[in-house]
Amino acid sequence: MELRVLNYFLTVAREKTISQAAQVLHLSQPTLSKQLKELEEELGVTLFERGNRFITLTEDGVYLVNKGKEILSLVDSTTANLIKKDRISGKITIGGGETLAFQLIGKVLYHLREEHPDIQLELYSGNADDVLEKIDKGVLDFGLVIDPVEKQKYDFIQLPLVDRWGLMVHSASPLFSKQTISPKDIETVPLLVSNQSFVDTQLAEWLGGNLDHLNVVGTYNLLYNASLLVKEDVASALCIDGIINTAGTNLTFIPLMPELTASISIVWKKDSFFSRSATAFLQCIQSI
Repeated sequence: MELRVLNYFLTVAREKTISQAAQVLHLSQPTLSKQLKELEEELGVTLFERGNRFITLTEDGVYLVNKGKEILSLVDSTTANLIKKDRISGKITIGGGETLAFQLIGKVLYHLREEHPDIQLELYSGNADDVLEKIDKGVLDFGLVIDPVEKQKYDFIQLPLVDRWGLMVHSASPLFSKQTISPKDIETVPLLVSNQSFVDTQLAEWLGGNLDHLNVVGTYNLLYNASLLVKEDVASALCIDGIINTAGTNLTFIPLMPELTASISIVWKKDSFFSRSATAFLQCIQSI
């Protein structure tokens, strides 16, 4: 499968019609249709179905779109990191969960780009499971992860700060006026919890048992959408402090007591062969 043809397919998937994609690619429609047909024959699958107005991706087509984007992104970053050898340039790819620690990374990147303005950034938001998967595949150089996370197969640096766990509640909640939240307070409250691996274990330790007796009505991987459900008083959310600005809203964040905190680490794949830009970033992180 040629990268050129993969790009053709991704363009068709984005534009929804072969005719529009052909215009974007500056190809004739018959030429593009022929290339796509040959791609399907090469792979032995049907990638999309033609409708009256728009194409519809098959299950295999959706899979190729997701993987194709990762492939082209990796090619682009590799190419960028190999050019302009006379100075440090190229792309640094960083993934992370929702945490105020990204501000610390921002300060590092600000000073790094002051010295090396040709460095470009690509950020990805996701929970630790998502981020580590992309590091394993080589799509991300670094990940900012909130513990608890299995880090044995990665190199990492623990950052000099922690996140604080608490409960985000609606103003109508009987817990709204409390200063802290105890394990007993949430025994019957409808809850949204993070679906990150090992978070259940950490929360279970705080509860002194497990989550089985709690009224968990749903899970989330990023907090913003979960906060919208809290705004509608669907449930309260066990979450990290500082991610959602509750000022001027019908929400409030209440810390857990006993206090529950999570350390934060920057991780990368062991024995990675970094670009000069990624190496410069790592050196800056190591000096914190």
